[in-house]
Amino acid sequence: MLKDLHKEFQEVFDGETATGDYFAPGRINLIGEHTDYNGGYVFPASITIGTYGLARKRTDKMVRLYSKNFAELGRIEFSLEDLSYNKKDNWTNYPKGVIAYLIEDGYDVSSGMDLFIYGTIPNGAGLSSSASLELLTGVIVRDLFDLSVEMLDLVKLGKRVENQFIGVNSGIMDQFAIGMGQKDHALLLDTNTLSYEVVPAAFGEYVVAIMNTNKRRELADSKYNERRGECEEALRRLQTKLAIQSLGELDEETFYANTDLIGDETLIRRAKHAVTENQRTLKAKAALQANDLETFGQLLDASHESLRDDYEVTGIELDTLVAAAQAQPGVLGARMTGAGFGGCGIALVKEAVLPEFIEAVGAAYKEKIGYAADFYKASIDDGARKL
Repeated sequence: MLKDLHKEFQEVFDGETATGDYFAPGRINLIGEHTDYNGGYVFPASITIGTYGLARKRTDKMVRLYSKNFAELGRIEFSLEDLSYNKKDNWTNYPKGVIAYLIEDGYDVSSGMDLFIYGTIPNGAGLSSSASLELLTGVIVRDLFDLSVEMLDLVKLGKRVENQFIGVNSGIMDQFAIGMGQKDHALLLDTNTLSYEVVPAAFGEYVVAIMNTNKRRELADSKYNERRGECEEALRRLQTKLAIQSLGELDEETFYANTDLIGDETLIRRAKHAVTENQRTLKAKAALQANDLETFGQLLDASHESLRDDYEVTGIELDTLVAAAQAQPGVLGARMTGAGFGGCGIALVKEAVLPEFIEAVGAAYKEKIGYAADFYKASIDDGARKL
């Protein structure tokens, strides 16, 4: 594949040759959904589906970019002299933001570059294509200009691009998983302190199947803000008696003993999800360390149930996919992953029955929803890097 991309690079960039090949993965979150802003843990891993980049340095100040995924937009160009956000520059605002902030942070990016991008992450699937593009750009610029910038700094810079340059109020999990990922391992991450543990996630004869609903996540942003507000209110009411800074500090026993402080059925359910999901994340870590995949699978099922019933962020598409997956032979567990209201689910499936799994779940989904879902096999891989 890379050979073909090099040919295309030459066609797009007037016969010039790329000097380096790079890759940044997408990510899945194995468990720990809607826990990050509640002071809890997340448990992501970087995957073999991701974004490839070919690059070369230029002698002038022009940055020229081309994406095979958006071929109809052609080559997009801007100068290092003007790195301000511009809507008409479309997807290239992500690399532009990374370059702008590296320069702002004092790194010597002395000339322009040609970048050719090809992503294998399906659009709108919730596998974090934007963070993948940010970290890919960071790794390319670091290599081209021999910058002494740590990966963790590129991770933080990617989040800054997302929040300040693009204007999306997201957390750091995506960039962290994509930058710091390790093959056959997941990262148990406290998003508040950025302390993390690397946990073996070797699934043996099982693979992670990603199930894409192909429904765009229209509701995700407004419901995300609503849920966040409900959890903050539940926390505020608990703080009238408990000395806690976040819901993530509570174990289940303490939470259940104090639900009367919240005194509202909906708020109790929202907070219950935040508390129990955080505990499930810690139990999932223990299960993987013990190589107990059955327990891990049960925790995936319980996570989906909580997201469906207590947090109410799933929707008919995700519920249909997950229920169909859970009913198949050779499946240890399944759940939605990401913000919800569309996007993807994941299932832990015996690799030997994966084709039958895809056929059966696909048929059940199409019959009920009316259009097809897509399926991908994801292996857990290393983070953003030069190839």
